[in-house]
Amino acid sequence: MRIVVTGATGNVGTSVVEALAADERVEEIVGVERRLPGWSPPKTRWVSADVAQDDLHPIFEGAAAVIHLAWLIQPSRDGQELEQVNVDGSRRVFQAAAEAGAGALVHASSIGVYSKGPKDRPVDESWPRDGIPSSFYSRHKAAAERALDVVEAGHPRLRVVRLRPALIFKREAGPEIRRWFAGPFLPTALLKPGRIPVLPIPDGLVVQGVHSQDVGDAYRLAALDGDARGAYNIAADPVLDPKTLARILGARHVSVPAAPLRAAADLTWRAHLQPSPPGWFDMGMSVPVMDTRRAREELGWSPRHSSRDALLEMLAGMREPAGMDTPPLRPRAGGPLRVREILTGLGRRLG
Repeated sequence: MRIVVTGATGNVGTSVVEALAADERVEEIVGVERRLPGWSPPKTRWVSADVAQDDLHPIFEGAAAVIHLAWLIQPSRDGQELEQVNVDGSRRVFQAAAEAGAGALVHASSIGVYSKGPKDRPVDESWPRDGIPSSFYSRHKAAAERALDVVEAGHPRLRVVRLRPALIFKREAGPEIRRWFAGPFLPTALLKPGRIPVLPIPDGLVVQGVHSQDVGDAYRLAALDGDARGAYNIAADPVLDPKTLARILGARHVSVPAAPLRAAADLTWRAHLQPSPPGWFDMGMSVPVMDTRRAREELGWSPRHSSRDALLEMLAGMREPAGMDTPPLRPRAGGPLRVREILTGLGRRLG
């Protein structure tokens, strides 16, 4: 059985490859990447291709499943490039997988696909999926799912699965996540629990988390289980509300209004002090809490890590810094003293 994985060298992709390599049913993994890694996992062959412009049909032909993970979060200051890869590139992957006769197509959707929803009760996979308008990430996830709807309707013999994970953490992804969302000016000392005495965030900032290895296992199950179809929410317990986050970080939660924090996020992004536009804050304030019952009962998925442990592991990876020998996860990708991040303007492509 041959499985093709686009975006196989990042936070989730490396975990997916490891999960597939450990399954005896998988004979070969084809990792599709624009920049090839030094990492050499078992059963894996690397192919250099850009999902936004290269011919993908020969790569996908005869695959038992195509797992589509390729996605850009940076450069956050280049909306055209983000949409070209995230939306147009996803559409090209979906069409090529269907036309090449792949047995299954597993798409990396997200909690970000959902419209604004409740924080005090979980919602299932039927919740509206129009995204959060102010977040490019959320808009693109919603647009990609709409493109997937069209391909699925036109190719009824293609088994289509879409996973919708919460925030995804692991130690090796710490440096990448720091580059994506915090930038070089965040003091490393503050990343250790107990170093921040108070946590000033709004009561409505409630999110969910999950360990990357557990997400990798969910993709393995989705790709190899011939009965898996449709959408599955993927998240671990506990829900990360402000009081829980404060306990994890060894801080005291102080409730503050959302508007000043959003304004600060916007101003610091516009001033090139950090790489994350304020849509990320809006998404955290707006997306619902997900019910994962379908993944647990029908897909047979169960997380081995709590969201607490996954978050702490990621923070430790930021401090070390950890990483892997792949372009997205290399611990020193930002250059000496993180100077490359500064020179690219915090929110532009590093390379």
